[in-house]
Amino acid sequence: MNRGYRTSFGPPVTPKIIKNLMIANAAVFLAQALSPYVGALGVVIPERVWNHFEFWRPFTYMWLHSVGGLPWHLLMNMFMLWMFGSQLALYWGDKRFLRYYLTCGVGAGFLIATLPYVPVVAGWTPMTAELGYRTLGASGAVMGVLLAFSFTWPDRTIQLLFPPIPLKAIWLIPLLLFFEATSGAPNVSHLGHVGGLAIGWIYLVNEGKTPGAPTLKTAKLRYQRYVMRKKLRAVHDEARRERDRNDNDRTFH
Repeated sequence: MNRGYRTSFGPPVTPKIIKNLMIANAAVFLAQALSPYVGALGVVIPERVWNHFEFWRPFTYMWLHSVGGLPWHLLMNMFMLWMFGSQLALYWGDKRFLRYYLTCGVGAGFLIATLPYVPVVAGWTPMTAELGYRTLGASGAVMGVLLAFSFTWPDRTIQLLFPPIPLKAIWLIPLLLFFEATSGAPNVSHLGHVGGLAIGWIYLVNEGKTPGAPTLKTAKLRYQRYVMRKKLRAVHDEARRERDRNDNDRTFH
């Protein structure tokens, strides 16, 4: 029997919910290409959401992607959804996965529409141009999917393509955030990405079905274990140094 590691590219099966989500995103992308009004009516614009009560935008924005040239925005999001979402949907079931996906996407949309108003409402700044920024894409929902995958199988090894290195799933999100922060890529919704992660984290903790999702309690316990291990190492190191001193003090005749 071969007990070595099994490697594969992508999931063995693509669940129906993943296929339907990919088809829906592709269909909306085609509609955007045919009519600019589709994107104009669907993107998240904070000022339009709250000043004009267009509350559908935090939902519709997550089905839209950048049009013009090669559809890298759409392709990257759908690739990540297929690669990681398929395994999660197979494990969770279609209904649970869809609820989570929509919650992450819509939740991130409302954060995108709301947080730019915080400094304005607090009186720190006047009305700014950020309230008119347009945001679109499934990235918030997809980041939530990546988070759930990394919490469900934290020790699973992922072979990255760029850079070509193996990585445990639990480190996937920190690595992506690092690349995003240092790449300097324009027109990236950092708030949308972090918003999807925050909403996903809250959802998983409240749902209570993902033991790997850390909470404040588990973080406190891990810190306490870290402090205890550090103290034990200090005691062992001191005992070793004491033995070494005793050995050096021996007199031989």
